[in-house]
Amino acid sequence: MNCWALIPVKAPGLGKTRLAPALDARTREALVSGMLRHVLDTVSACRSVQRVCVLGPVRPNLGRGIMRFDDPGPDLNGALESTMAAITAAGPERILVLPADLPCLGVADVDRLARLPADTLGIAPDRHRTGTNALSLPLPDAIWFPFSFGQDSFSTHCENATNRGLTVETILSCGLEKDIDDPLDLADAVRILRRACNPAIGGRPRPEGRKRSI
Repeated sequence: MNCWALIPVKAPGLGKTRLAPALDARTREALVSGMLRHVLDTVSACRSVQRVCVLGPVRPNLGRGIMRFDDPGPDLNGALESTMAAITAAGPERILVLPADLPCLGVADVDRLARLPADTLGIAPDRHRTGTNALSLPLPDAIWFPFSFGQDSFSTHCENATNRGLTVETILSCGLEKDIDDPLDLADAVRILRRACNPAIGGRPRPEGRKRSI
């Protein structure tokens, strides 16, 4: 099966603003870049995925072989729908949509998403079972699937898939459920955060003012 992966990411400096109580702006951007690098490397290492794409503005050091699509606006769901149409023209049989903030993602997690049956849409919820942390979309059946990332997206995505006659499989795994949205989640990203902030010695980021370090 010809499977592609699509990873949306915000412009430098705009990501993870909810982490501001714990991390200064420079450290937040280092974390975002480090998590993106981890997700790209993990997906690229999965033999079930033939092409890796990024949706967003130009970022340094994406790596060789990564295809980039410009983000046409502030609405993630609309950007995904327009990019899906462009990718589908290239002929993949399945597209994985993965966020760039999965510090515990492993190759086995990606493989589970990529190897679903041809008529099955896979949905990986977040740790709270309310948000969506990954979608595995079979083509052409899901070419016009309406993305609903945001509040309570997991139940909405399940309903959208069922309404289109698709079999839905929920994918539960630690690597897929642990995204980084608020300071309480940072325990799952300590390794990436230390390496991103000081790759030479793996040191801890310096706190700014009274913000706590990790």
